[in-house]
Amino acid sequence: MRKKNYNKQKRIGALAAGIWILASILFSACAPDTNKPTVKLEIHNHLFNPSELIVPADTEIKLVIYNRDASPEEFESYQLNRKKVIMGNSKAVLFIGPLPAGEYLFFGEFHPITAQGKIIAQ
Repeated sequence: MRKKNYNKQKRIGALAAGIWILASILFSACAPDTNKPTVKLEIHNHLFNPSELIVPADTEIKLVIYNRDASPEEFESYQLNRKKVIMGNSKAVLFIGPLPAGEYLFFGEFHPITAQGKIIAQ
């Protein structure tokens, strides 16, 4: 009987350790990375402000986009391979990069004539 209880406790201990390791991995992957440079972009009157963002090359960037308009806008960039709808009067966060030095165009899908900009990595 003692051997049976010992094996049961051993299995429970191994299961608890496995759950602890899995939870640690998941929570560390979801933890915010405060070391990434943050760049802010606004949409107002269907224009991106600033229309040019200068970011460090070869660095992952946290891009925070605030839509100050009442209507939604879609941030889109073929070169960055990013597409995100930002509802009116709200914000969205995108992670881009690391980008080699160069220029990367973006536009507003819903107002492509006025909502245009570029990211300059240098």
